[in-house]
Amino acid sequence: MSISVEHMREMLNDADLICPAEQVQVSLHRVARKINAALADKHPLVLSVMGGAVVFTGQLLPLLDFPLDFDYVHVSRYGDARHGGQMHWKVEPRENVRGRTVLVLDDILDEGQTMAALRQRVLELGANEFYCAVFANKRHGRAKPIRADFVGVELPDRFVFGYGMDIEGAWRNLPAIYAVKKLEVENSVRPPGGR
Repeated sequence: MSISVEHMREMLNDADLICPAEQVQVSLHRVARKINAALADKHPLVLSVMGGAVVFTGQLLPLLDFPLDFDYVHVSRYGDARHGGQMHWKVEPRENVRGRTVLVLDDILDEGQTMAALRQRVLELGANEFYCAVFANKRHGRAKPIRADFVGVELPDRFVFGYGMDIEGAWRNLPAIYAVKKLEVENSVRPPGGR
């Protein structure tokens, strides 16, 4: 399905700015300091969740001051939809996690199902330790099956996009985070968001 550029610009113009680019960068550097303090002596394997974590990963890695190995996984419950569905593995964790400390990076922890599945799979493959860092944690008041070890920002229970998170496949490239107007959220199937 092709969505017009005008429609995408309209969605951005109608959205609320909830995390300005300056706040994004301050939060990014804070997360990097915490990860440096916790994992400096572990030589971890860092797994980035494509495609949401690509911006967070690309800006975070140069701030980490310890040796690490890097790989990626690709799993989705959303596609271009605004609500979660069935888990789709495009690239699973590989055997290279065996015996390692693993740090998984993702854009957002919403319901937590994706990250919980990643933790389970990485530990099944023999990782010694599992850590996860998300740029955003969504506060929705419901229990999650996993808690992130490192969090950049806390976000309200709204459909958010920017800084790696998309809306209808677009706007991952924004340096700030926006939320769809509440009226649009109320008319959707469920309060949407990330993972």
